Amino acid sequence: MQTVFSHIQFNVQAANLPFYKDLMTFLGWPVIFEGEGFAGFGGPGGGSLWFIGFAKPVSNDYDGPGMNHIALGAASQADVDTVVAYLAERGVPALFETPRHRPEFAHGPDQTYYQVMFESPDRILWEVVYTGPKAG
Repeated sequence: MQTVFSHIQFNVQAANLPFYKDLMTFLGWPVIFEGEGFAGFGGPGGGSLWFIGFAKPVSNDYDGPGMNHIALGAASQADVDTVVAYLAERGVPALFETPRHRPEFAHGPDQTYYQVMFESPDRILWEVVYTGPKAG
């Protein structure tokens, strides 16, 4: 058997849906379906991310059981830096001393793992990461 990534559904506060629509379209994930209180965004390879404007009034603990974070790959280090600027313009802080290179995750001495991590308004932990040759 061979499976492929299909989709992830995030339950979020309805008031935060504009944050996700802005973020996902900025990151190059077009809206594939939108309705009252939800939106889906299509990614490369046919996978999709869905944000449903209904969440119980509980706090997400990404260090507890369940998903820790979602990571989206960037095409370059410059793209990661563009995301950092986008977040700063919206008052979203970068977390864990990012952006930074993580040599312990790189695939070799001439490679890099360059990331930014941040939290959405619903406490979903995100990472945008470039893996590949080090820039200049």
